Amino acid sequence: MNNFLPGLYIVSTPIGNLEDITLRALNVLKNSDKILCEDTRHSLKLLNHYNIKKKLVAYHKFNEKKLIPSVIKFISNGEKISLISDAGTPILSDPGLLLLKECIKEDIKIFPIPGVSAITTATSVSGFEEKYFFYGFLTKKEKELEKVLKNLSNYNVSIVFFIPSLKINFYMKFFKKFFSDRKIVIAKEMTKLHENFYRENLKSFKGFKKTIKGELTVVLSKKEERYNFKKNDFNKKKISIEINDYLKRYSLKDVAKLVSEKYKLPKKQIYDLCLKIKK
Repeated sequence: MNNFLPGLYIVSTPIGNLEDITLRALNVLKNSDKILCEDTRHSLKLLNHYNIKKKLVAYHKFNEKKLIPSVIKFISNGEKISLISDAGTPILSDPGLLLLKECIKEDIKIFPIPGVSAITTATSVSGFEEKYFFYGFLTKKEKELEKVLKNLSNYNVSIVFFIPSLKINFYMKFFKKFFSDRKIVIAKEMTKLHENFYRENLKSFKGFKKTIKGELTVVLSKKEERYNFKKNDFNKKKISIEINDYLKRYSLKDVAKLVSEKYKLPKKQIYDLCLKIKK
């Protein structure tokens, strides 16, 4: 690898399927002096799959504070240190932030090696609008959880959580309380053999009768906005301006479909409005 300099390399690894790794990530791992990982046994499977023989160092939330000084010393002495997590992009709800901050403080070079992330993987197939807020893991304490979710309910964008599968029904009752006007996508075992996506309306979703296994990424939609054609409720002027703008770029049929789905309005009524505006 050209210009392979000493520093900290934040390397994204597969979230399931071992083929989901970039050529650059493999090259970085092959040229690293040491690889920091959450679980050496888990990460060894990835390295063995690609025949990479490098020293693995267990680096997790229980020992990261203790290891930071030695890692900084390794890099200062000219070593290339890679940080990986068990799956996906490191630091996002995984250990590593303390080390990253210390590297910034010490003016040590940091190299992001992008790749797979459960966050973007789930949101890309959710079918929800592209703006989202990533929260990560939620607290298990009910009073604190209610406070957090009440605050998040004011965010009118998609919201992404990591949820342990055994706790999904526990969190579901709180989701229904604070996000009843939203849709939910539960992504299970993404990129793996038993990959599955559950798509429901939170208001009617009753949870799971049987225990499900695997890692879950949960995406909530933005608030469902419902309009009707009653004069007092329907902002006809606003939507007419929007339709007029769309008609400059798209066909009448496509505009009618887009606007009717966006505002949950009858397609025929929007189509008629499009015809009127186009004339």
